[in-house]
Amino acid sequence: MTKTKPSKMRDAAVRTLAMPADTNSAGDIFGGWLMSQMDIAGEITARRRARRRVVTVAVDGMEFHQPVYVGDIVSCYTDITRVGKTSITVHVEAEASRGLSGESVTVTEGMFIYVALDAKGHPCPVPEPD
Repeated sequence: MTKTKPSKMRDAAVRTLAMPADTNSAGDIFGGWLMSQMDIAGEITARRRARRRVVTVAVDGMEFHQPVYVGDIVSCYTDITRVGKTSITVHVEAEASRGLSGESVTVTEGMFIYVALDAKGHPCPVPEPD
């Protein structure tokens, strides 16, 4: 299912420009590059919530809706969907702003799961929110 929505201002966890060096053999932006941007966005959100270091332990339900093209502005938006004892699940949605039209299209979404770590690198409880 393809989602198209008018461009609107909301806070992106990550926003970047898709460049020619990020393309795959077909000339579109490589899915791994996009997944990396989404993981960074999810980590920023999880780290803020945990108030400590977090690591990615799983990616669940990654879905690519449309390609990303060179010159698209890619914005990643996040929502925390679950907080467990040591884990935080973050839904990440990537949108591409196409050229000068300003049209914003949802291109990819997925669920990223992070675990909070203590100073020794062991899983630790996620603190209650402030």
